[in-house]
Amino acid sequence: MKILAIANQKGGVGKTTTAVNLAASLAHLGKQVLLVDLDPQANATMGSGIDKTKLRHSVYSLLIGESEMAATVKRSESGGFDVLPASRDLAGAEVELVDAEARETRLKSALAQVAGQYDFVILDCPPALNLLTLNGLVAADAVMIPMQCEYYALEGLSDLVNTLKRIKQNLNRKIEIEGLLRTMFDPRSTLAQQVSDQLVKHFTSKLYHTVIPRNVRLAEAPSYGRPILAYDKSSKGAQAYLALAEELLARHGVQEAMPVM
Repeated sequence: MKILAIANQKGGVGKTTTAVNLAASLAHLGKQVLLVDLDPQANATMGSGIDKTKLRHSVYSLLIGESEMAATVKRSESGGFDVLPASRDLAGAEVELVDAEARETRLKSALAQVAGQYDFVILDCPPALNLLTLNGLVAADAVMIPMQCEYYALEGLSDLVNTLKRIKQNLNRKIEIEGLLRTMFDPRSTLAQQVSDQLVKHFTSKLYHTVIPRNVRLAEAPSYGRPILAYDKSSKGAQAYLALAEELLARHGVQEAMPVM
């Protein structure tokens, strides 16, 4: 079971879009996938077709010990993967876990309950280094960092790399940077091309070949509660995330199963 955190302290870089659509693409390629929504906004939950207002249990109740994994996991019918959903209550976990025992390892312990049931666990982390993100990074084997090719991107990347070094030293020795993913890419932008060139120069081995383009259909899909593969399979966004899933599997030497039709 590979646990992959999608993280970046900077907001608006496509973390949730990546989490939902990578989960759906891996499921399409025949993998058993669990998506964990660690953001109180619950966008990944809604984008997977699950109504956050009707949840009996959520990641919140799991982290504070009020529910078990089996009672909390939901199915994304539109995406073909399982979801540990979030609700607004999750914002309260920050306060309630402050003095709790083993507060940084609550998610890691919960995921141990499903070891062997999934090929991939995808963690959608909030855009801040808070206790929720910390739980994600302590549980993860590796981190995928989505980033826009814009002026402040490299500065933010430097901060995140330093944060991961501290976590590796103190809380999770196995964590590695899985890769950097260029998102919302507009090839007509000179600045985007320049920043992309800098990333290629400095992070060659860690940079995914796949680039996620700016795509209207990709932006529309969440409002219908559907991953892009279920909303418009022929769109450039859908093809890009499918290519990302294939590249991820190839990096790990994982054989693709027959795609789910």
